[in-house]
Amino acid sequence: MAHWFNTAGPCVPSDHYMIPASARLPEVSGLVAQKGYFVVHAPRQTGKTTTLVALAQELTAGGWYAALMTSCEPGRAWGDDVGAATRAILARIRDRANVDLPPELRPPPWPEAPDGGLLARALQTWSQACPRPVVLFLDEIDALEGRTLVSVLGQLRAGAGDRPAHFPASVALCGLRDLRDYKTAAGGNANRLGGPSPFNIIVESLRLGNFTLDEVRDLYGQHTADTGQMFTPEAVELAFELTGGQPWLVNALANEIVRKMAVPASAAVTADHVEEAKKRLIQARATHLDSLVDKLYDPRVRAIIEPMIAGLAPATRPNPDDLQYVRDLGLLAPDAPVRPANPIYNEVIVRVLTENVFDYVAEVPGPRAHVLPDGRMDFATATSPAGRAITLLRG
Repeated sequence: MAHWFNTAGPCVPSDHYMIPASARLPEVSGLVAQKGYFVVHAPRQTGKTTTLVALAQELTAGGWYAALMTSCEPGRAWGDDVGAATRAILARIRDRANVDLPPELRPPPWPEAPDGGLLARALQTWSQACPRPVVLFLDEIDALEGRTLVSVLGQLRAGAGDRPAHFPASVALCGLRDLRDYKTAAGGNANRLGGPSPFNIIVESLRLGNFTLDEVRDLYGQHTADTGQMFTPEAVELAFELTGGQPWLVNALANEIVRKMAVPASAAVTADHVEEAKKRLIQARATHLDSLVDKLYDPRVRAIIEPMIAGLAPATRPNPDDLQYVRDLGLLAPDAPVRPANPIYNEVIVRVLTENVFDYVAEVPGPRAHVLPDGRMDFATATSPAGRAITLLRG
């Protein structure tokens, strides 16, 4: 499911507007039935965690599996200390199981084992004791790097041959990255996916996409059914156009209009309201947008984003893995040509990259400085670095 209106505290008037989880990742149930090990990747705040939690609940409620969504985030702090990181991850698995699973499906006490075999021994013990096949969604797998990531993936690969009686029947690695970038993070060669690699058990890589226009209509329509407040067709279409269906942005626009701008329920939400909400979000640069800004300082990201925004070809051809990495972060549209993921991100990126441009420009041209007396464009000044930056800022 994907909740909305929940970007800044309790929802008004309801926090139960949603898209069914099975509609967002319809392939998961089939992969689980096939005992598949697979990757689910998506940019942050696209509803990935919420969707996978709901899928785990649905699988368990169906009576066939003991399915659990857990996080590898506790292992981050321990770096290359494989034993400490693994114990932190296992503690989180137990905590989540105690909350999300009935007593008969919860794991028994974890057995002792050498640091490099802790995870495999624990999952083997749970799978043998559980009356149903175990299904495990490992969220925030990106939190692990180096030796710890290699160890976790290696143990999953080593145990996979014993599934489902002696090891989880199905495992999903969930995070920002696609399969190739996990190899890079683990210190491996992204071009070699065969051999004894811990990655050769992965049968599929799924990307959780943005909302479609129909899904945005559905979500906003649920608000209408609940409150009577209409979103005009033009408002819904503009919201989709500005956000590209990015779930956090779709939610944030609605939240801004209904809660912060306090458009009364008796008034229809119009395209003008959506446009105003967009401006307010960009100016406020909410947490989600700030997290994107942080990524712009990554050299891999900047080398692709800066020439794109300036309308120039990159100085060198980007590494395909770097391009895919920036797409996986959600900054770029997932398909060709290379372009910002949506108009809101585009404006935020431009503002950030041109933030201090005037500190280095002696004379700032006026609004029509690039227009000749006869009305033609003066391309010599308009295409200078300062001219491009100023045009981007104003346009």
